[in-house]
Amino acid sequence: MSTNEKTMPAGKPAHTTAADATLSNAPDTAGADGPPDDDFYEEEFTPGEADGGMFGAVPAKKAEHFWPSAKRLMGLLKPERAGIIVVLAMVTVAVVLNVIAPRILGQAMDVIFAGVVGKQLPAGATKDQFIAGLRAQGQDNFADMLARMDVVPGAGVDFQQLAYLISVVLVMYFVANIFLWLQGYVLNILVMRVVRKLRDDTEKKLNKLPLNYFDTRQRGDILSRVTNDVDNIQQALQQAFAQLVNSALTVIGIVIMMFIVSWQLALIALVALPLSALAAGIIGSRSQKLFAAQWKNTGELNGQIEESFSGHDIVRVFGRDADMLARFDERNEELYRASFGAQFVSGMIMPVMQFVSYLSYVGIAVVGGLRVASGGMSLGDATAFIQYSREFTQPLGQMAGMANMLQSGVASAERVFEFLDAEEQNAETATEHLPAKTDGHVDFRRVTFSYSPDKPLIEDLSFTAEPGNTVAIVGPTGAGKTTLVNLVMRFYELNGGSITLDGVDVTQLSRAELRSKVGMVLQDAWLFGGTIYDNIRYGKLDATEEQVLEAARATFVDRFVRALPDGYDTIIDEEGNNVSAGEKQLITIARAFVANPSLLILDEATSSVDTRTEVLVQKAMAALRTDRTSFVIAHRLSTIRDADTILVMEAGRIVEQGRHSELLELKGAYYRLYMSQFAGEDAEAFAEDPMAVRS
Repeated sequence: MSTNEKTMPAGKPAHTTAADATLSNAPDTAGADGPPDDDFYEEEFTPGEADGGMFGAVPAKKAEHFWPSAKRLMGLLKPERAGIIVVLAMVTVAVVLNVIAPRILGQAMDVIFAGVVGKQLPAGATKDQFIAGLRAQGQDNFADMLARMDVVPGAGVDFQQLAYLISVVLVMYFVANIFLWLQGYVLNILVMRVVRKLRDDTEKKLNKLPLNYFDTRQRGDILSRVTNDVDNIQQALQQAFAQLVNSALTVIGIVIMMFIVSWQLALIALVALPLSALAAGIIGSRSQKLFAAQWKNTGELNGQIEESFSGHDIVRVFGRDADMLARFDERNEELYRASFGAQFVSGMIMPVMQFVSYLSYVGIAVVGGLRVASGGMSLGDATAFIQYSREFTQPLGQMAGMANMLQSGVASAERVFEFLDAEEQNAETATEHLPAKTDGHVDFRRVTFSYSPDKPLIEDLSFTAEPGNTVAIVGPTGAGKTTLVNLVMRFYELNGGSITLDGVDVTQLSRAELRSKVGMVLQDAWLFGGTIYDNIRYGKLDATEEQVLEAARATFVDRFVRALPDGYDTIIDEEGNNVSAGEKQLITIARAFVANPSLLILDEATSSVDTRTEVLVQKAMAALRTDRTSFVIAHRLSTIRDADTILVMEAGRIVEQGRHSELLELKGAYYRLYMSQFAGEDAEAFAEDPMAVRS
């Protein structure tokens, strides 16, 4: 069986990518022939849980469990703990250098101020003598200020000391920035590793989920979780994590330095901290809800866009352009309102925090000036403290800004974790193996299955497909035809009974081994973006060129490929529009042919081709069915006239079985189906030669 067909349920629409082969859309038909119908779909969903289009980037709802999800997100970094320690060490060194530098710069300011004041004092007297004279004159404040200064009367600025201090500051800033660059480089490598593993985990999870998981969720929502949500996590880890760590350490370092310089001014500065935190908490909580609404509406809008693009032709045919545009405008307006609210509220964080910081700055400037004038602290310390107060609010603002990104990243992480925690298909319990070449004897024994416990579908169904025989399955839409072959493939697990292949219960085989024995040709041909040759060889990746060409000749692909300018090297475009529907179907038949399966499933393989092409497809399928057991699902009764056994299904039960002529004589369910397709003279002609009627 070809690899792409291993995950594609019979009877489902064609898909355009390998991921789409698994991520099928919600059911397009109600009833037993496919996954659960609309009533089931509504029971499984609550608003906002499975919304989202192909391009939805972040969560459809807010993170309901923020801290557990955030903790689990940080847990992704555990395998890189050594690198994280290195990153934290480099950030710490950079922060220490950055917070010490203003203090040294303040010392440089003291050197300048002391030189200016000393130059104005006459030489010949000591500093203590001048201080004593000032106190005698009642100028105690000026005396206290002079006492704190390293003044040499008559001497000017010590430029050598000044140059030394400035050089130290410049070196400290340079080294700090080198460490910041290095930590960013290392962190980028670590995050890329984590995200790569997360993508691997999501891809592996895709292959472990049961088909009903995809049947009850929109394809766009699942694609959003495994692509855009992971991208959002990457951005949060790269930017928010590094910035938050840097800002947090900076705040801690600055607080320590402020208390060292002046504990009185430090208390004034810290008054802004709870006010800023309160403002950020209130606004951040509100903005989180609005961002959740924004991304929910983003998902719904993108789902609408995806639907419009996918069904563009149908929309045009039925003249629903205006209706689709109106629905788009409605959802676009909802997104506009949600986005505007989210951005407006989140944009208030910085102005509010800036206002609080300015209040603190004013208080520090006034009190600091008074303390310098009274000799309580030096001018350099006051200058350093003012710089600290300015730098103190900056990381707080950055932390508030990163909080939105972190909230978005955690919400995305919660969606990805929800996907990773989804219940997987039953674990493999393979205890049996099949020979390299199987006979293809399939036996259904009292099989029972339903998509929903309250809606029985297939009950106590039994029949046998002999090796090499063609079994046709017919019946009205929703009868359970496609479900029957899905059970053979173990796309779904039985509720009761058993299915055996050559006497081996299929549940005792690994899914990979079972599906390697089965080939499928679906109603809607699906091709890769690649050459025709590669699309055929996909059925068996180690096939030789001769095997590929033999399959192409046997299925009449060679006939039209030879007429193409590039032959087998012709590139199939993304939508497969450069070959006809019939040619695409022939290529998929050739793909199944080269796989050389023991069991073949043909699901409405001729329903989308014209009558003339159908003749070629029928001949190709006849060649494909040779010497192998085949299940043929068909609505066109002309395609199954020569079947060894025809199963007529209604409401999940086999109501009739036999050959074409036998079933006509019964004048039962099969006869009624036949009469619904052909009437009068055509009916009699069909009984003798169905292709004559079609031509």
